[in-house]
Amino acid sequence: MNKKTIGFVGTGVMGKSMAAHLIQDGYKVNVFNRTKSKADSLVELGAKWCESIAVLSENSDVIISIVGYPKDVESIYLNKDGILNHAKAGSIVIDMTTSSPALAKTIYDEAKLHNVKSLDAPVSGGDIGAKNATLTIMVGGDEEAFSQVEDIFNVIGKNVVYQGKSGNGQHTKLSNQIAIAAGMLGVAEAIIYAEEAGLDIDKVFASIEHGAAGSWSLSNLGPRMVKEDYAPGFYVKHFIKDMKIAIEESEKMGLFMPGLLKAKEVYDALSKSGFDDNGTQSVIQMLKNQIKKG
Repeated sequence: MNKKTIGFVGTGVMGKSMAAHLIQDGYKVNVFNRTKSKADSLVELGAKWCESIAVLSENSDVIISIVGYPKDVESIYLNKDGILNHAKAGSIVIDMTTSSPALAKTIYDEAKLHNVKSLDAPVSGGDIGAKNATLTIMVGGDEEAFSQVEDIFNVIGKNVVYQGKSGNGQHTKLSNQIAIAAGMLGVAEAIIYAEEAGLDIDKVFASIEHGAAGSWSLSNLGPRMVKEDYAPGFYVKHFIKDMKIAIEESEKMGLFMPGLLKAKEVYDALSKSGFDDNGTQSVIQMLKNQIKKG
């Protein structure tokens, strides 16, 4: 069976690795990114560069996007030169950006008018998950469309779960971010405490990451915190965006989320200190500074 031609929009920290896995698996991949140089390594692997989103959309069976913010998603899908006005009838669009559930539903409804199927499929796992093709993928939309592209998801992820109707992928990802938010502060505070107590931090990790405190953040980002390695696996500015959306959605539901609100407060302060383009693990620096001031 011939594999579908995939259009990939957004070749940043995560998108580049995701697109590379698809190329290596034998898919024909068309790529577009606002900064062309960020797609150069993919072109070297065999991807075809497209000069515009319109050209990419007209020549792809499945179009995947992973960009920065909901405003970017809205622009690439709904503008006159965007994906939906140029996608082929019968094609499938998949937005893997963490975005607004309401926007996912808007894109789904608009796609139907163009005889295009739409899925919202945000991911979790950061740069490590993207590089290792072990991402968790949370999918909302029609199950028929999901079944048609499940093989594609399985190339870039290991935990692919269909969550139901349009927008549910985004709601699931927001649940994920809520769980991470306060947990990131806990990981940083645990490290600070252990260091101040004079403990061997490697031995501390050996004990607590396999007990009740174990988490992806502790095992993968904890060591980066200790090394003061703040390279972005996931940008601070994008995490703040996710928390903002989660707070807005929670307020619509009449929910009070104290852990989420406190985490956003700390990350907002981190952003104001110039850490927007660092990884989320850099929050330990903000907490260390606050503790010293205290």
